[in-house]
Formats: sequence, C-alpha cells, structure tokens
Amino acid sequence: MHGRILIIDDDQSMCEMLEADLRRRGFDPSWYTSAGEAFENIKNKDFDVILTDLRLPGMNGIELCERIAANRSDVPVVVMTAFGSIEAAVDAMRAGAYDFVAKPIDLDILALCLQRALKHRRLQEQVRTLSESVKRFHSYDEIIGNSPPMQKLFAQLDRLADSEASVLITGESGTGKELIARALHRQKRQESAPFIAVSCSALPETLLESELFGYKRGAFTDAKKDHKGLFLQADGGTLFLDEIGEMPVLLQPKLLRALEERSVRPIGGNSEHSFDVRLVSATNRDLESAVEEGCFREDLFYRLNVIRVEVPPLRERGTDILLLAQHYIKYFAGRSGKKVDGITDKAAEKLLTYDWHGNVRELRNAVEHAVVLTRFDKITVEDLPKKIRAYQNDHILISGHNPAELVSMEEVEGRYILHVLKTVGDNRTLAARVLGMDRKTLYRKLRRYGKA
Repeated sequence: MHGRILIIDDDQSMCEMLEADLRRRGFDPSWYTSAGEAFENIKNKDFDVILTDLRLPGMNGIELCERIAANRSDVPVVVMTAFGSIEAAVDAMRAGAYDFVAKPIDLDILALCLQRALKHRRLQEQVRTLSESVKRFHSYDEIIGNSPPMQKLFAQLDRLADSEASVLITGESGTGKELIARALHRQKRQESAPFIAVSCSALPETLLESELFGYKRGAFTDAKKDHKGLFLQADGGTLFLDEIGEMPVLLQPKLLRALEERSVRPIGGNSEHSFDVRLVSATNRDLESAVEEGCFREDLFYRLNVIRVEVPPLRERGTDILLLAQHYIKYFAGRSGKKVDGITDKAAEKLLTYDWHGNVRELRNAVEHAVVLTRFDKITVEDLPKKIRAYQNDHILISGHNPAELVSMEEVEGRYILHVLKTVGDNRTLAARVLGMDRKTLYRKLRRYGKA
C-alpha cells in the first residue's frame, strides 16, 4: 500500500516535516511549494495521491483540484484545511477532491487517510481496466478467471487431460463444480460423447438406485418396460455425480461394486452390463469427516478420490469478481435489451468487499437483480441487493505485518462488536453478555458506530 505521495504547501518546513513522517511510514513522498510547478509535474509524472493545502499563492487549492480532476481524474486529492474552514473543504470536494484533513495535522489520521486514498486509486485502476481485461481474460472452457487460484486450477485441469482416473471436485456451494466437470469431459471425450449429470440429493434412495443402474420390465409395480440406467446412458462419456456426499449409505456398496467391476446389473436383471465411463463426482461436504462419522464408506471415498480438484471460493479470487460481474452484465443486458455496459467504482467496491457465501451463483443473481433495476448505463450501489449494499466486513486482522492492513483500536472494537452481534442473531442482551458489558454501554457504542 506504500505509494507515491505529492505534497503541495507553500510552507517549506511543513513540506519537510510531512515528507520525513510519511517516509518513515513507508510512503514515497516528494513536495513542491508552488501549485503551478506541482501541476506541471502531475501531468508528466505518475503519483498515487496528491496532498495539498487549500491556501496557496497563485493557483489556489480549489483551482488545483479542478485542474487535476480535468486532467488526471485517476489521482485522488486529499486537501489540508485549517480547523474551522470546513466549508472550504466541502468546496474542494465538489471540485473533485477525494478527502480532507484538518490542521493542525494529526499524522496518524493523515496516514490512514492516505491509505484509504491509495486503496481507492487502485480500485479505480482495476475498474478502469476491467473492460479490456474481459476481452483478453484467461478462460478455461466456459470458466472465467484470471486470479492465481484459478490459474492454478486451470493448470491442474490441463494435467488431467489424458487421465481416465475418477475425479472428486470439492468446493463450496455455488463455486461452479459442474462447469469444472464439463470442462474435464470436453478435454478428453469426443463432442458426441454423452455427459450425464445427476444430483444425489435430488432423488429418494429407491429412485436414485433405479436411475443409476436401470431396471428390467416387471422389476417393480411401475416398471412397464426396460430402463437403461445412467451408467449405461453415459457409456463412452462422463457420468457426473453431484452432491456425492448425500449418497444414501445403503446404496454406497452397490456404487462401489459398479466402479470396481466396471459393470452394472439392472434392478430385476440377471446379467451384468459393462460400461466405459469416466466418473466425476462433486461435493461441498467434508467427506473425510463423513467417513469418520460413519455416514460415508471409507472404501468408496478412496475410490472416488483418486484425483481431487478443489474449486476456490469466490471471495479468494480477487478481481475475478469484477470479470464475472462484467460478463453477467453483458449477458443479462443483452437478454433484457437494456443498454447497461458496466459498473460504477462504488458498486465495484461493494462487490469486491462482500463475502459471497453463495459464490458465483450469488454473484450471478446479484447482477441480474441490478441489471433489472438500474435506470442508468452502469450499475450503481443502489441497484445492488440490500444485503450487499449494507454489508460491512467484520474481518479483524491481528497478525498482519503490512502497516497498511492494520487498523485503529477503535476500528477493531467496532468490527468485533458488530461481529458478535451478527453471530448471536442480533440478540443485544446476549451480545452484551458475550462482550462483558452492560446493555447501556453496548447501545452507546452501537450509536457511535452508527448501528443503534
């Protein structure tokens, strides 16, 4: 987060003091006492944040903000103003300034302000390059992703291209495990080869068994004719067993035998039918724990888990969130006939900071919601679902070594109180008990953090 800071103040001693303090904190500062001279350098050199006084000879701070906004709108400006001159700071914000700090300068507050401005600038860079990134993004089959976790995943899928081994795909709900299975299928199999998918949780045990293995006419009351099971339907292709962790325990031995013998016997049948199928299964459960608890067979687990492919959750994929958002904006805008072609910086920031427990599926729904509601050509914060608009990250960093990631004690307290409140289902009496404070103190602190 250590960036290039340009200081502008007609008081040279102030410039030198700020330069020394910011350099000590890891920033890369330089300074000018003339706004005109500084502006010429701003046009030709790349700075991350401009820190300027408002009262300057010649070109004043307001005019400087306007010129920077017109020529280098990508660079945030933080203005310094004397205590009691808040109106001037507001004028500067209207002229394009990002933030302001009051004099006399509290150096700790200034450092935090500059860190926020740096984060804002880098977010702008991500959003600005998003459209171009979508055109050249690295994808794998139908899977979109540029992030290191996805590049690692794509490399693993490449290595599996010539393998016939069973694959177990793990990952949270909504991460796109079926897309991974389809990509694996298309690597190896001919275009005409079948890809058959079934959810092990969607069917009752008896129906799942008959669907997987088939049945002969007369095997049970409704068996009016022979039915070829999914293993035989997928012959020469891929059988995808989604939510394999929900496979009924009584059905697991029969599945294991079919995989080991490479043949199935239909219900009510007397003969075995061989098949050539690549088995790909998927789960969002911890199957090792299920084995320990006795609800999943250990031998079946090892048979399925020859190769494991782990799909990263969306919150670990960084700016892939924006790539996917842009992809879905284009898709839903085209489907609805609306002229929506992007997303505002503030809305992008909301998407990047949200925790996405529902992963890509939740993002897709959020973008569809936003495209339907928006009245503009870009998605705004107000177009996003309420839970995303109102989301506040309650992650509390204790062991970080990057000073830019650390926050004040007040911020730590605020995040922790909100985290506890969320955890106990907004039960304020219980939250106060967990926090070791009385309810009046809790209410006072919530008012301070704007949550009363």
